[in-house]
Formats: sequence, structure tokens, C-alpha cells
Amino acid sequence: MTAQTYTAQMSVSKGQWRLYVVLLNTTDPWPEFGFDRALPVPTFTERTEALSVLGFAPVPGATWAWTEDSETHGDPASPVVLIASTQVRSRTGAIA
Repeated sequence: MTAQTYTAQMSVSKGQWRLYVVLLNTTDPWPEFGFDRALPVPTFTERTEALSVLGFAPVPGATWAWTEDSETHGDPASPVVLIASTQVRSRTGAIA
């Protein structure tokens, strides 16, 4: 049986980086980890450790992709928001 995959995302919220795993079709809260800082951007190792705390691991061979968005939709003068994402899977016993 193949483990289900999920999307993990990381962005800055209220001046601090946070990492969360997107769970679709549920009203359950998404697993989330706060890094308690804006700089420096969390390293690959820190992100992997945070995912582990949440009960997830990167899918083998998955890479982090960075996307640029705007804080205010449709406003070209709006501050830029960076969102990183990667594919993850639950570790044994994390999510059914």
C-alpha cells in the first residue's frame, strides 16, 4: 500500500515563518509548526525536523518550490509574500 501524500507549505505570518500540512476534505485543524522568527529563513534541515515533529516526512526526491504571491490580491503595489511547498507523507501512526 502506498502512503498518502500531502502538500506541506511554509510562509511568513505575523512576522514569523510557519510550516503547515494541508489537509483537504476535513474540518480538522491543519498540523502547524511555528519557527518564532522572520530571519533567517528556516533551513532545509529545520524544515525536515519540523515536519517530523508534526508526524510527516518529505516524499523521497521531493524538492521545495518557492512561489511569489501578493499580500493583497490584485494589488501590484502590495508587499510580496513567499510561499514554499513540498510533498510529504505521514509517518507511521501520524494520520490515517
